[in-house]
This record gives sequence, C-alpha cells and structure tokens, in this order.
Amino acid sequence: MKNLIIVLLSTFILQSCSKNRLPEGILSEDKMVEVLVDIHLAEGLVSTFPIHYDSSRLLYPYFEMEVFKKHSVPDSVFKKSLEYYMRDVKTMDRMYARTIDSLHVIEKAINE
Repeated sequence: MKNLIIVLLSTFILQSCSKNRLPEGILSEDKMVEVLVDIHLAEGLVSTFPIHYDSSRLLYPYFEMEVFKKHSVPDSVFKKSLEYYMRDVKTMDRMYARTIDSLHVIEKAINE
C-alpha cells in the first residue's frame, strides 16, 4: 500500500511538472514577445510609407520575413506558436502586455 501511494504521488508530480514544458516547435514566451515586438514595429513602419494600402499589403511580407530571419525563426514555427498561445487567454494577455510595454520603451527612447 505504501509503495502504491509513492508511485501515485510520483506520477502526479511528474505530470504536473510536464505541464510547464512547451511542446516541441513552440517558441518560449520571451522569444515570442521579442518577435511580436519586431512584427509590430515592421507593421508600423510599413504603415508610414506614403503608398496605397494595397501596395503596403504587398510590401509587408518582405518586412515580416526579415523579422523571422533576424530571430532565426521560421514563419511556420511562429504561426504554430501563436496558435498555441492563443488557446490560453491569460498567457496571451500577459505576452501582449509585455509586447506593448516594450513598444512603449522603444517609443520613449526614440522621442528623447
């Protein structure tokens, strides 16, 4: 009986620890925030160009590819990670709060 309790307790502990691990091919929250910051900077940059909206929509994917190159992240991994994190609203809110904070810091540094 004592061995059974130890085995069950060990199994429970191992399962609870494994929940904190990310599935393979998913970016960490920190890396995801870094990429999101640069994605939003790229979107902002393209939106400032004096060109028509249709042209900016054609131009943006090139900037997006540069962000993925900068971070050595394939676009498929980014999209898979985004889909993974979007399943958890609290995590996504936390990541976007960090993204917005980072963008504010960058904006403040530029304006000084």
